[in-house]
Amino acid sequence: MGSTLGVAVVGFGWMGRVHTQAYARVPHHFPGLSVRPELIAVADEVPGRAEEAAARYGFATAARDWREVAADPRVRAVSVAAPNFLHREIGVAMAEAGKHLWIEKPVGLTAADARAVAGAVAKAGVQGTVGFNYRNAPAVAAARELIAAGEIGTVTHIRIRLFSDYAAHPEGALTWRYERERGGSGVLGDLASHGVDLARFLLGEIASLTADTAVFVPERARPTGATAGHTRSTGGELGPVENEDYVSCLLRFASGARGVLEACRVSVGEQNNYGFEIHGTKGAVSWDFRRMGELGVSRGTSFQDQPVSTLYVGPGHGEYAAFQPGSANSMGYDDLKVIEAYNFLRSIAEGTPYGATLEDAVHSATALDAMARSAEHGTWVSPGN
Repeated sequence: MGSTLGVAVVGFGWMGRVHTQAYARVPHHFPGLSVRPELIAVADEVPGRAEEAAARYGFATAARDWREVAADPRVRAVSVAAPNFLHREIGVAMAEAGKHLWIEKPVGLTAADARAVAGAVAKAGVQGTVGFNYRNAPAVAAARELIAAGEIGTVTHIRIRLFSDYAAHPEGALTWRYERERGGSGVLGDLASHGVDLARFLLGEIASLTADTAVFVPERARPTGATAGHTRSTGGELGPVENEDYVSCLLRFASGARGVLEACRVSVGEQNNYGFEIHGTKGAVSWDFRRMGELGVSRGTSFQDQPVSTLYVGPGHGEYAAFQPGSANSMGYDDLKVIEAYNFLRSIAEGTPYGATLEDAVHSATALDAMARSAEHGTWVSPGN
């Protein structure tokens, strides 16, 4: 058994719980890992929430103020699953306190926020991991390998979709997610950030883009109490939705490939419809998150009328072997977070980054800022400018 590493979770909504459960599960799936997480502290500003989490999951201490976590010498690594507007302050403070950082995307409200956290992590010499969990799917790893091996030829174009209905109900509460000051962007930061990360992970850097955004549910009722997840609210005072429900974006990659990224949080009839289709000069590869263990693959020498086969991922694809012994056994969303926890803890143990890093978060946030500028001005924008 390896040495123990004191960990803490800041923000205990749904994502905080997912992080906690990932810490608990990671030694079972990755027994060779040289460090074992120990749940030391949990913090959440909602009265009673941290205490309930401590009682349920076994944290040694509970707090309302995240600053107590930063000051706790027993804590060496921190998960930040608090609302977006707190990411920069908490992330920088934890890094400056010498804590390794596993932080949820989009790492603040803007690219400047992501850069500030990345800079603090680099200056402190700690490890930083970001919650771009979809890249951890073994099928996505398999797709990346196929592309890199030239199995579909030179990539010509990609289509990435992220459609969900979590905000489609008109009674969805006007939480921080819909406010510029606390949520920043809307579906850009929430879903399109994953799309940008997948695009870069699979095809490389984005050279330029042009985007359009829209708000389809312009008003919502303010919640009357504490919220978690996507709460409904009726009877409260109506307020404006300040950030976008929808984005569509055309992408030009440094490789010369083209892309389309589309994301929406109010798509009635769509539940976590996330995925991509990638075409090359000799074939194609496609993935649907809802069929996470399957990869559509077309390759060969036919070009026209070339068939598509289904590849069931298995041992040898990504980290699949840590969860299932043979192909076509299902994995789930929480498993992707266990892989993320493994990459985070391995980074700490070996002093080498694994998985998505703060630099990946900066690249994603820079692209999101570029999308917002493009939508405002109706022009092509380079993420680097």
